Amino acid sequence: MKVLVLGNQGRSTANFWTVLARRMLQDGHDVVFAIPPGDPQADAALRGISHDHKVTGAPRVVHYPLERKGLNPLQDARSLLALVRLLRTERPDYLFATTIKPVIYGCLAARIARVPHAYATITGLGYAFETDSLFKRCINKLSVFLYSRALAKVEGVFFQNHDDANLFRQCGILASDARVLMARGTGVDVSRFAPRPLPPLPADDAAPGEKRIVFLLVARLLEAKGLEEYAEAARLLRERYPAAVFRLLGPAETGLGGVPLETVTRWQEQGLIEYLGETRDVRPHVAEAHVLVLPSWREGTPTAIMEGMSMGRPAVVTDVPGCREVVRDGDNGLLCRVRDPRSLADALEHFLNRPSEVARMGAAGRRLALEEFDADVVASGIVRDMGLKPRR
Repeated sequence: MKVLVLGNQGRSTANFWTVLARRMLQDGHDVVFAIPPGDPQADAALRGISHDHKVTGAPRVVHYPLERKGLNPLQDARSLLALVRLLRTERPDYLFATTIKPVIYGCLAARIARVPHAYATITGLGYAFETDSLFKRCINKLSVFLYSRALAKVEGVFFQNHDDANLFRQCGILASDARVLMARGTGVDVSRFAPRPLPPLPADDAAPGEKRIVFLLVARLLEAKGLEEYAEAARLLRERYPAAVFRLLGPAETGLGGVPLETVTRWQEQGLIEYLGETRDVRPHVAEAHVLVLPSWREGTPTAIMEGMSMGRPAVVTDVPGCREVVRDGDNGLLCRVRDPRSLADALEHFLNRPSEVARMGAAGRRLALEEFDADVVASGIVRDMGLKPRR
């Protein structure tokens, strides 16, 4: 069987879907990645996923045009037509589409091109389901319309949490007989994200001014990731805990909902956060941190948090869909209220007051990653639910 994995960005596709593709290759299937052009390093990473894994054959990478964050209908129509041509040329047996635009335009194209089996995975709702302004409500209505048309004929829709699936049903996107499937996000490669020793921890009874705990938020620079709440929480804690470090790692976003780099630079100049820029490998930065933070407004499943858990780091996240599925309050991390800097600051202060909790909760996170979030286990479930049987 030939499986075409459709993504909206080379780097994220390489980061999140290589374990699934490798499993398909191991089962004897052909894999084609379809992504926008412009990232030769990601292309090379995708082509090389079978190295050192005793997999015969390698995936191919093809490109199609996509304006990932834009709202230009002409550009989106161009993407749809290009995907129809691509699917007619490649003639895959299965389409596996991920992220918003590939799901919408990929599944519509699959129907036109008569792809036998089409599956979509909803990795998060994003800007399209924020409704706190008139403009966002208009975007939401358009998104609901497009999603309902795109998913009408797919064979199955993977969700990463039950809240998102219920919302799609409430919005009328999913038909009553739609096949709804669940997957723990993309999982996490627990061997690649192996435990790393914690940086030195202060004693619980150390003076507040001596408590150097390093917090790290890994996310694209989007307002919905809770960046402003993170900066404000740092402001609330800075005076009492001057040794605490609040780091931010992630690429800039110029589209809708992005936090301007100028704003991040201002926070840095005010001594609130350290901005680390972007990277293709988060592991060295996670290794230098004590606690991962994600004050997101809503998630599918937060991969960065699962990666941190796998490396033995506790997490502070908001009590929202997606986040609360991976962090168990008081066990492997703490939950705080959404869009509430004071609640976030209180959760961060817990670790500043009790540094010994970092090691305990970090160890619990690693155990949970092994038991529930192992990418090989997640990939096996997805392949099974798609009905892809081994060819050898």
